[in-house]
Amino acid sequence: MFVIQRMATTTPITFSLLSNSLRFLTKPSSPFTSSLKNGFSISPKFSAKKLASFSLYTPRNGFCISSAVASPDSMETVINGDEKKLEEGSFSEVRIKLPTNESSEKLLRVRHTCAHVMAMAVQKLYPNAKVTIGPWIDNGFYYDFDMDPITDKDLKRIKKEMDRIISRNLPLVREEVSRDEAQRRIMAQNEPYKLEILDSIKEEPITIYHIGDEWWDLCAGPHVDTTGTINRRAIELESVAGAYWRGDVNRPMLQRIYGTAWENEEQLKAYLHFKAEALRRDHRRLGQELDLFSIEEDAGGGLVFWHPKGAIVRHIIEDTWKKLHIERGYSLLYTPHVAKADLWKISGHLDFYKENMFEQMNIEDELYQLRPMNCPYHILVYKRKMHSYRDFPIRVAELGTVYRYELSGSLHGLFRVRGFTQDDAHIFCLEDQIKDEIRGVLDLTEQILLQFGFHQYEVNLSTRPEKAVGSDDIWEKATLALKEALDDKGWGYEIDEGGGAFYGPKIDLKIEDALGRKWQCSTIQVDFNLPERFDIIYVDSNSEKKRPIMIHRAVLGSLERFFGVLIEHYAGDFPLWLSPIQARVLPVTDTQLEYSHEVVNKLKANGIRAEVCHGERLPKLIRTSEKQRIPLMAVVGPRELETQSVTVRSRFGGELGTMPVDDFTCRIKKAVENRGSF
Repeated sequence: MFVIQRMATTTPITFSLLSNSLRFLTKPSSPFTSSLKNGFSISPKFSAKKLASFSLYTPRNGFCISSAVASPDSMETVINGDEKKLEEGSFSEVRIKLPTNESSEKLLRVRHTCAHVMAMAVQKLYPNAKVTIGPWIDNGFYYDFDMDPITDKDLKRIKKEMDRIISRNLPLVREEVSRDEAQRRIMAQNEPYKLEILDSIKEEPITIYHIGDEWWDLCAGPHVDTTGTINRRAIELESVAGAYWRGDVNRPMLQRIYGTAWENEEQLKAYLHFKAEALRRDHRRLGQELDLFSIEEDAGGGLVFWHPKGAIVRHIIEDTWKKLHIERGYSLLYTPHVAKADLWKISGHLDFYKENMFEQMNIEDELYQLRPMNCPYHILVYKRKMHSYRDFPIRVAELGTVYRYELSGSLHGLFRVRGFTQDDAHIFCLEDQIKDEIRGVLDLTEQILLQFGFHQYEVNLSTRPEKAVGSDDIWEKATLALKEALDDKGWGYEIDEGGGAFYGPKIDLKIEDALGRKWQCSTIQVDFNLPERFDIIYVDSNSEKKRPIMIHRAVLGSLERFFGVLIEHYAGDFPLWLSPIQARVLPVTDTQLEYSHEVVNKLKANGIRAEVCHGERLPKLIRTSEKQRIPLMAVVGPRELETQSVTVRSRFGGELGTMPVDDFTCRIKKAVENRGSF
């Protein structure tokens, strides 16, 4: 067993991953306390056999997150090494803080060296293999080879050879050579890819790293001093994938071998558990198992079909989004999915974004284009009449579906698709309104994300790049307004110098899920370009024509991607208020079937999503409901029929007793209204 602990600034939360499912760290009857200051206090003693499973620290499970935190502390992994003590009702913890390449130079050196050791091992086993590049990555390393296809079974041979190289404790020696000498050595080895890499290196002299006197590669480092420094038991080769050389589909297909490397075995063990949990949460698998969505190849790759259950969740997301936007003073729009190609020429998309756009359509000798963005449409709505300075700010929002061309190899479930719906909004305002409008967007972002259980973010503020439109003065004002809005909000953030768009500075927000993974989601961008391109104006207090400031913003990013993140965040166990089916009525025999339908009809009449499931023995019906992540089950037998009641079973709380149908209904409605637990 291991525990991952996310330490927020004000709300420390502990949850456990046990047998690849999340389990509550106390008996169902054990008390736990909650406060804004101290967070949650959970009893360390519990019975493993009586654990009540739960998905996340959400209101649905009895937890209440009251505030958002923009600068979370680092993640810790806790491994329990004594399963016997666990069964007896107590356990000891060994806390392991997983380092990153940024936090541990040693780890970065280990991973970089492992890539070279792996390349050396591959060329020893497969002498005809040609090497290309081998960098370190977030959780390990990879190397690309031009060689015959290999399988996961071949990885065991390669790992054994790596172990032998490591155990020989070979030194890693840095050498500086001239470009001509490097070229001579590469040609002697017949390594064409190294020649191309050499041509791309502009610095002099050329640096080479040797492993002993047996293998070398062009490299700038850094590396460990000797291979013996690496803990071979903290390394694992993970997978093989295809990758085009330089990412170009017209270049050779290479064999990419991925590996993971850590400082010690405990870190590797924790990472592998983490990886297994991520696999358990994979939205593509859960989307099929729970019948939420599909990608129908007969219709085309990257096009999402929302099934009834997934569509219900989308409906709830959209309703929540619309309600909060209307409350915040936004006007909702619906605009076309296509437009004349000239519109995209004015916006600049045909010049700067054409490779991501579908081919144009010829309609009655005019060219039309599927929209890749919603921005030009909202500008056209703005331009329909002349505006006064008194009209500002003007806020418009749309759940607008856009279409972007993606290579088939880059498509990935709901995360990378060809058609998706953006929660797009644009604010037209005056210069002195930028700060307040940005602050309003930050407040709305927090409000929406908290609704769905996200309360920790990574925030970045990107400033003016080298090439940009707009005067220095307006860039300074806009950037200062973004900073002041973030400071007013009290959110920590990192400055990305020069990382802004050419048309204005921006704020990017990544949400953190239950496993500590970060997902790019919300973005706020100040734009000086489109108002100029579309020549949008207003009349100021002196009756002079001026150009307004335009702010682009999205909170969820896209509904498809956000839904995929939600699935993985909750592992398919949606909170009661968000669950596609909130209650399932289970008759013990067909004798209670008619009454079961009466119960369901009453629940539906009260806005509760419910259904009857029958035709199997009760234990099988319960197991099926558990697998399908149904939050509440209402068992109906002869006694319940006679007393016009139901016996309630919660997926997270076990048996909750028998109660009248009216009480059952009222409790569900109250829990949904409060975003809480039943």
